[in-house]
Amino acid sequence: MSLRLEMLQVARLAPKVLEDSALLVRDFLLRQFNENGGFTDRTGRSDLYYTVFGIDGLIALQAEMPVEKIRSYIRSFGEGEHLNFVHLCCLARVRAAAGLQNEKPCHAILQRIEQFRSRDGGFNLQPDQVHGTVYACFLAFGAYQDLGCELSDALRMVQCLKVLETKDGAWANDRSAKFGSTNATAAAATLLRNLSMPINRSVGDWLLAQHHPQGGFVAAPGAPMPDLLSTATALHALAGMEVPLEVVREDCLDFIDTLWTNQGAFYGHWGDECTDCEYAFYALLALGHLSL
Repeated sequence: MSLRLEMLQVARLAPKVLEDSALLVRDFLLRQFNENGGFTDRTGRSDLYYTVFGIDGLIALQAEMPVEKIRSYIRSFGEGEHLNFVHLCCLARVRAAAGLQNEKPCHAILQRIEQFRSRDGGFNLQPDQVHGTVYACFLAFGAYQDLGCELSDALRMVQCLKVLETKDGAWANDRSAKFGSTNATAAAATLLRNLSMPINRSVGDWLLAQHHPQGGFVAAPGAPMPDLLSTATALHALAGMEVPLEVVREDCLDFIDTLWTNQGAFYGHWGDECTDCEYAFYALLALGHLSL
């Protein structure tokens, strides 16, 4: 199962917790849809990145979508010749979500993503780099899966991840980092599991240690407040490693409840003032795990 389908499978369980409020989330996501077929970013403009989360959120909620308008928007990007690395990977993902993964441009999209392969076997947000990052490796691996292709030299990517391990038993996106970060660690653990590579049980302990006393997970050791992204990715990685979530379940549910708005959306953290498709999907992912 691909990274995307794995997350979707869990996000589909969120209505068990949301109950009638699931309809509010659905309506919020539908309001983020623009007439050109894309989903809005925080400025009101259609963006492939937010379209990924808008589509997958509605799929998780089993909502009807204007599929042909979405496909027209996706096809307007052609082979992605004007896109950066992140948006190239988003193009691959939305093509899979819209059932366009077998069309001719997909091969060229993967060729463009391959141009961001770093010399250590990983991937970087910029081309022609010596070292890769966990984030870029996660996106690239997912893009290959989304378009039904096998990533070549996957073991070299594993070696790249090995170098990005930190002394505290986690991962960071920077080789010089002294301490790990929650999202990089969760992404690395999820990647390694999907590549059938062993993961030290201490990684689960490190992730659990990022649980905030008031619920949720922080982005890095010592961060002042938890956030929804770190909470969702940590829960997803822990569940994948079969680490029991009972010890954090109620606190995390309470934390997510503090981010809820009566518009059917979620803030990203306590200091956030905007809502968007991305955090709506991460809320569904987190609630799906907490429903089990």
